[in-house]
Amino acid sequence: MIDLQLGLGPLILLLLFLVIAALKVLREYERGVIFMLGRFWRVKGPGLVIVIPGLQQMVKVDLRVVTMDVPSQDVISRDNVSVKVNAVVYFRVVDPQKAIIQVEDYFNATSQLAQTTLRAVLGKHELDEMLSEREKLNTDVQQILDAQTDAWGIKVANVEIKHVDLNETMVRAIARQAEAERERRAKVIHAEGEKQAAETLLEAAQMLSRDPAAMQLRYLQTLTQVAGDKSSTLVFPVPVDLLGKLMGAPGTARPPQG
Repeated sequence: MIDLQLGLGPLILLLLFLVIAALKVLREYERGVIFMLGRFWRVKGPGLVIVIPGLQQMVKVDLRVVTMDVPSQDVISRDNVSVKVNAVVYFRVVDPQKAIIQVEDYFNATSQLAQTTLRAVLGKHELDEMLSEREKLNTDVQQILDAQTDAWGIKVANVEIKHVDLNETMVRAIARQAEAERERRAKVIHAEGEKQAAETLLEAAQMLSRDPAAMQLRYLQTLTQVAGDKSSTLVFPVPVDLLGKLMGAPGTARPPQG
């Protein structure tokens, strides 16, 4: 009887060890891809999962969103400007079976694909578009990545371009271009103001030319404004016709008649 107990003891311990080894606990954000003798069997989880040791193998897959930093890439824009661009990609696994079976390392594969896609997409745009239309470029890169990683069970949720770095020579050239653009706008605004002033003066001249008395009143008003400055002596001509009208105005003294 004692020999029988001694013989069953190791067997019971072995069975207990196998049961403990077969029990796996997966968190809410984890899934287990189960292989039966090397062949895909099913995806299990979350919770308590039984994996038969020796017959089944399990590969854990994290379903949370992964934040992947894309290293700085050398990009030549369509207008032959060399820039360095880096970005960040947000993606997650939506099909654990494809993520494990279809690609060896889905994280590294997505990273390499993001780098090449970033260079390809930005190379089709000019520098001004990279700086001003960043939202559109983010959408273009995200759609291309999402379509190409769909076969791997990956969903690319968002792509954000973080920095577009230029060398010092290009920065100075852009500064000169911006300064020239501001000067051009200033000249255009000044020319527009001169044009509007000329049109207004033309309308005023046409209105004053309709009545000679209006022109004389305007002349006297201008003299009044100029005479306000008493620090200098002003010499101005007086039209003869204006003097004649003033001399012949009502109320002036007439010479006596014999």
